Amino acid sequence: MYTGHHHSSDFLALIGVSELPPSTSPFDPGYDPLTLEGHLQQSGHLMSTLKISMACWMIANENIIRRKIACAREYHVPTVSGGGPFEIAVAQGQLPSYLDLCADFGLTRIECGTGFTEMPLAPSAVVSMARERGLEVQFELGKKHSGSFGDDTVTELIEQGFQWLDAGAVELVIEARESACGVGLFDNRGALNRGFADRFAKTFGFETVTFEAPHKASQFALLDHFGSAVRLSNVRLEELLRVEIYRRGLHSDAFVKDALRPRRPA
Repeated sequence: MYTGHHHSSDFLALIGVSELPPSTSPFDPGYDPLTLEGHLQQSGHLMSTLKISMACWMIANENIIRRKIACAREYHVPTVSGGGPFEIAVAQGQLPSYLDLCADFGLTRIECGTGFTEMPLAPSAVVSMARERGLEVQFELGKKHSGSFGDDTVTELIEQGFQWLDAGAVELVIEARESACGVGLFDNRGALNRGFADRFAKTFGFETVTFEAPHKASQFALLDHFGSAVRLSNVRLEELLRVEIYRRGLHSDAFVKDALRPRRPA
């Protein structure tokens, strides 16, 4: 509830900052529930989804995890489970039980992938099983331990992406792990391969593809290259607001970039 006569949203409009849809998916690697709820209160309107990351949610106090997912739902933030537990569930022959668990916890979506295992199931079969339980599906493109992408790899991943979209997946995520160095679109020095990034963006569009950007250098590199429309994920909760002021040209490093600087109103 506003208590003053002057509001930040009005001022942002005065200086030319556009209203933007939520385009960043932060992740919860095991924050305490009060911290997570505080970030949802403060920044939930900026979150496209909230990833309940890795398998941490499976070994933490179950009542607390359910409380966190319910809290995200209260703030209208969809929740998605990380892809690691999905891959392990498939490898162990327990995918139906995993999907039952995700649905019962109240998750909105599951992330699928083949980052460190092979996929014996057809995308259509996985999506159908998820939909039966009221779950959406997103798919992560790229291996976790195979280094940076090559040209042939990008071509194969684009084909794989279309297979999952045709099966009913709602989003594709480009792998960058927690380092964005020597993996996916980032070389061993952490530099972004802009040509490969362009191929994914032009093929699938910003409405469908999301780029993992786990730290400041990767986040700023993608925003510098693509501008404010790019969707980012694997952003730590405490870094979300920094990403969003950069996206809006309110960060000193972004204000000097033509693609990000707010347009001065006439």
